[in-house]
Amino acid sequence: MLGKRKRVVLTIKDKLDIIKKLEEGISFKKLSVVYGIGESTVRDIKKNKERIINYANSSDPTSGVSKRKSMKSSTYEELDRVMIEWFNQQKRDGIPVSGTICAKQAKFFFDALGMEGDFNASSGWLTRFKQRHGIPKAAGKGTKLKGDETAASEFCGNFQEFVEKENLQPEQIYGADQTGLFWKCLPSRTLALETEQSTSGYRSSRERIIIMCCTNATGVHKLNLCVVGKAKKPRAFKGTDLSNLPVTYFSQKGAWIEHSVFKQWFEKYFVPQVQKHLKSKGLLQKAVLLLDFPPAHPNEEVLSSDDGRITVKYLPPNVTSLIQPMSQGILATVKRYYRAGLLQKYMDEGIDPKMFWKNLTVLDAIYEVSRAWNMVKSSTITKAWKKLFPGNEENSGVNIDEGAILAANLATVLQNTEDCEHADIEYIDQWFDSQSNDSNCQVLTDCEGAENLAKPAEQKPSSKTRKTELNPEKLISHKAALEWTENLLDYLEQQDDMLLSDKLVLRRLRTIIRRKQKTQTSKNR
Repeated sequence: MLGKRKRVVLTIKDKLDIIKKLEEGISFKKLSVVYGIGESTVRDIKKNKERIINYANSSDPTSGVSKRKSMKSSTYEELDRVMIEWFNQQKRDGIPVSGTICAKQAKFFFDALGMEGDFNASSGWLTRFKQRHGIPKAAGKGTKLKGDETAASEFCGNFQEFVEKENLQPEQIYGADQTGLFWKCLPSRTLALETEQSTSGYRSSRERIIIMCCTNATGVHKLNLCVVGKAKKPRAFKGTDLSNLPVTYFSQKGAWIEHSVFKQWFEKYFVPQVQKHLKSKGLLQKAVLLLDFPPAHPNEEVLSSDDGRITVKYLPPNVTSLIQPMSQGILATVKRYYRAGLLQKYMDEGIDPKMFWKNLTVLDAIYEVSRAWNMVKSSTITKAWKKLFPGNEENSGVNIDEGAILAANLATVLQNTEDCEHADIEYIDQWFDSQSNDSNCQVLTDCEGAENLAKPAEQKPSSKTRKTELNPEKLISHKAALEWTENLLDYLEQQDDMLLSDKLVLRRLRTIIRRKQKTQTSKNR
């Protein structure tokens, strides 16, 4: 009789290798012999392919799946997702992280997310958190996570040789990177929210989208932002044709852009747009896309145009903060412009924060962040590439801090705005650069649906009422004008031949009507 087969526990890395070999056509039987497991186990791995890949993508890129054997999830999955996102961001920025800091941050997120249960950020929780995501022990001892300067210097030299060998111009070299954006975020102290944070309407928001910026080294060709949200079609998108948005929109549940989404963006949007741009410039349709080293991106061999002329090149681990162009001020500038635009929109509408939040939708945020991306100057982009192309940046006699100018202008306006008299340049500047979990930033949940159900008196007027209001002899109310404007906006979103400028004009008009409505309401009190 054959002896009982020894139990083998595969690592996540082993399972990924098996998935890859299955895709190459190797049989279940052969793999079961090679790894010392049953054929049914191999079939189970194939069945759970997406789950295994998604788990590996969310792990730390330097050691995440080499030893991990199980995919047991955290009791508080939402907290776990937010924490690993926060940890990876600190690591990318070279910020020191210790076990104590992790525990405090976890407790903050638990309370901020309004989660229920008896959560204790103990040493046991910290150990399990690090094991789940393959975080090395050294990362939890307060050691500053500095970039690898040697690897960065070596890559710069190799990359310049590659560019010369391939005879590429800066116009043909692209970079892309992603960041999380909490789109409902205003400075709490400035807007006098601190006394109201305990009310039911004020909670830390989960209103987050992922934005990915992509541009070439000259800053001349900026592709539309890639925006990823959790909802396939958010409620605010009702009646909107996604192809008419000023961004490329995808949906997924993960914290960062997943393998399949990135591959789809690369093949369907990046390659065609780059080919079109290079053709318009009279250049050979040949380009390279520079990317980070996260596991979510497919292999270099997978990301390539059909003719093989448009490819990708990955940065080595731990050099993002040193030489990744998007991390040299581009993403930060987009966020600054977005937050400045959000605050300006709030001041233009002249309404209280709660009402502002009720009116603000993810569609508004998409238009605002698209505007912010369009405002980033080519000089800002070329400067971000200077470590890879030392002589490429534009010559400018004065180094102007655009963020400081924005902060100064907004602080001046705020000081003459009701309830915002205590604003100052330093505070606005801190808010520009704050993370979503910073105490300077107050966000709200979207309770629009519940509030609408609780207020039947604010339902849309009947057709009979509308006919009366349309009579030119009658005074058109602000409420009616606002409704018609919103309907017209919905109409424009459904058309595929409308200009973005037309939509922005209507959005500006809607802001003016809302301000007038608020002023009239105040006078009637």
